[in-house]
Amino acid sequence: MAAGRNKVTVVGAGNVGATAAHWIAAKELADVVLVDIVEGTPQGKCLDLAQAAPIDGFDVKLVGANSYEETANSDVVIITAGLPRKPGMSRDDLLKTNSDIVGSVTDEVAKYSPNAFIIVVSNPLDAMAQVAFRRSGFPKNRVMGMAGVLDSARMRCFVAEELDVSVENVTCFVLGGHGDTMVPLPRYSTVAGIPITELIEKDKLDAIISRTANGGAEIVGLLKTGSAYYAPSLGAVEMCEAILKDKKKILPCAVFLEGEYGVSNLFVGVPVKLGKNGIEQIIEISLTNDERTALHKSAAAVQELVDILNV
Repeated sequence: MAAGRNKVTVVGAGNVGATAAHWIAAKELADVVLVDIVEGTPQGKCLDLAQAAPIDGFDVKLVGANSYEETANSDVVIITAGLPRKPGMSRDDLLKTNSDIVGSVTDEVAKYSPNAFIIVVSNPLDAMAQVAFRRSGFPKNRVMGMAGVLDSARMRCFVAEELDVSVENVTCFVLGGHGDTMVPLPRYSTVAGIPITELIEKDKLDAIISRTANGGAEIVGLLKTGSAYYAPSLGAVEMCEAILKDKKKILPCAVFLEGEYGVSNLFVGVPVKLGKNGIEQIIEISLTNDERTALHKSAAAVQELVDILNV
């Protein structure tokens, strides 16, 4: 890898992982190592992406690998590995299988890149982040899950569409676990500083919130044989970029809480400041009773999964 350049490892060369590698390369954020257990897949995708470099003009090194030696001393590791749910498979089956995968990946990451930041994208997200945190033994500022960036991006997309305004004007706030129990906060969501509650009628806003919570399922329903990958991969890359460039960017991320928001010893999505030290601050905002109740319900859903895995 080039001296002085950052190094990011992406684990899992499926759609999310390969697209993350693409975004990182196109932004010239770092040299990329793409790791997958399937022989040839990460190598082939990296070769294809390297051949796109002369056209787009990005200078980064791209390496595909089936083992972890090449990943040594990565600055950031994005974990996308895991199985999608198959017909007839319960969430618990998926939970145990993906927990084993994420656990063994984390062991390799901790061995070869003991100073890395870990961004988990594998599902069920909050529980998998907890597995990576426990298995790595890393401090809590260096392990986080990508969900809130994606959920808030989906909400921003729908709000911009509803109001026919630029997505760049829209800021949306989503807390909680990734899934049906997520907690979108319209009070803290704005268009050019104006609360969306002033601009969108309640029934339309409720429809947007519901569509946001089911955003992943809507795409799975349309694709039929896969799930979302453009926005999820870019969500992870936005977090990665905030760390590598020390942006001090405030983003909703799944992080290990120790009493914040009344939640303890659990990964749940909350707003955090991301910079060169990873999670530099957990931002606590005041919630109404309804919002707090919804957040605790979301945390309870994550706790159930963590209890099954005993992590």
